[in-house]
Amino acid sequence: MRMSSNAAPVVAPVAVPAAGSAAGPGPVAVVAGAFTLAQLLLVPPGMGLGWDETVYVSQVSPHAPAAFFSAPRTRGVPLLVAPVVVWTSSTVVLRVYLAVLSGVALHLALYAWRGLFPARVLAVAGALFATLWVTLFYGPQAMPNYWVAVGALGCVGCFLRARNDPGDRTALWGAGAATALMAWMRPTDTVWVTLPLFALLLAVRRWRRPRLLGLMAAGLGTGAVAWIVEAYAQFGGPARRLADGARIQGGLGWNIAVDDQLRGLVGRTLCRPCTGDLPHPAVIAWWFVLPVLAALGLAVAVRAGRPTPTVVPLVCAATAAVPYLFLIGYAAPRFLLPAYALLAIPVADALLDLVRGPGGAWRPVVGAVVALGLVGHLAVQYAVLERTVTRTTAFHRDWDRVAAELRRLGVRPPCLLTGDYAIPIAYYAGCSSAHTSGNNANITRDGILRTADRMPVAALVAPGGGPPEYARAWPEHRVAGFRLRVAPTGVRALTGP
Repeated sequence: MRMSSNAAPVVAPVAVPAAGSAAGPGPVAVVAGAFTLAQLLLVPPGMGLGWDETVYVSQVSPHAPAAFFSAPRTRGVPLLVAPVVVWTSSTVVLRVYLAVLSGVALHLALYAWRGLFPARVLAVAGALFATLWVTLFYGPQAMPNYWVAVGALGCVGCFLRARNDPGDRTALWGAGAATALMAWMRPTDTVWVTLPLFALLLAVRRWRRPRLLGLMAAGLGTGAVAWIVEAYAQFGGPARRLADGARIQGGLGWNIAVDDQLRGLVGRTLCRPCTGDLPHPAVIAWWFVLPVLAALGLAVAVRAGRPTPTVVPLVCAATAAVPYLFLIGYAAPRFLLPAYALLAIPVADALLDLVRGPGGAWRPVVGAVVALGLVGHLAVQYAVLERTVTRTTAFHRDWDRVAAELRRLGVRPPCLLTGDYAIPIAYYAGCSSAHTSGNNANITRDGILRTADRMPVAALVAPGGGPPEYARAWPEHRVAGFRLRVAPTGVRALTGP
């Protein structure tokens, strides 16, 4: 833009979309609504709560005692689910609430990119992200990773808009709010996602936006301060909490976990230890196509003279993926959701360029190849999702059966469970849970025996496991593959010191 010598400086936008190309709410809203509907249809609301979900939900639920809250966890998810779980114990209601909320969040995160990409690109990006099995599976769950993903997507979009127009108050506050959402869910993930953004704001003069920097720092600070306060109150300080978190995760350091993530793509929600053969090539092919399409999206953006809105999410996606590809010794597909969300827009731009760009006689061929590839990709995602949901639902039903058998045996609230799977089954039974060793250790052997003198106590033994030494003489009952050792009256006299 030309300026007279007396004119105030005007910041040139990173990309100036063609007239009529700014994203309207229509296509994005349709994708977000379809995402919510797909969750309700493909991930049954009655699936039951998983292990980590019971930990988060129990923190605010009046229907079960709070489970042990280990160092790596944060308070974002309990706050997210509190409006529902404080008045109902219904898993169905909670799942519907989270499915609707996740659809709204996806819409807002995509709409944050309006003016940076055409509406069709944002709609396709949303569809690509929303149809991944891992997105559909975790969208309605009380878990933090999906929320970090939509927070990352919204944060980067608002960041770019606020960089283009420092007077865009919606973008400024949106960047701060999205950063806060991530920070409350997983502060360490937030640091990795926003590292390139803070580097640009601090180190590159033409990117400096003091208000944007302040709001994003405040957003990060809201979650970080809560984490630090809890670290001093519960874990002996931030350094000790970080050390405990690293220990629980098997120790952090250089470790190539790319093959572990590949093994997780078959539907292994937690791949630890992550052994066995790699999945069938059809299951993992999309993972190798993804960086190719991302590179093509960058080439499209460079050719069109608008590289920045593509480069920034690509760099943030890379930094978000670094700890889960190279710094831990196990894998969970949900860990990479923020990277997938950020890659979705450049990939969508590349796909649309392939089918709509100039190609002469080859255009129909390219379009057919892209269409067939997407159909095959969707079929694989659905197959993995269906298998994962079926397996997970079976696990949760077994936990519910164990809880019902415990109630039949007289282990009713107030009560205490220990042993294998004690944390999730305790939630189902309305009991407290405790462990004498491991990552969730929060009681001693004598503490369990003292508790057994005043309330029902049971030790759970999963298939292939053995009971704790203090429970070996307790009467045993079997259900759903578990052995239940229920403490008799006067257990301390029977067990001895």
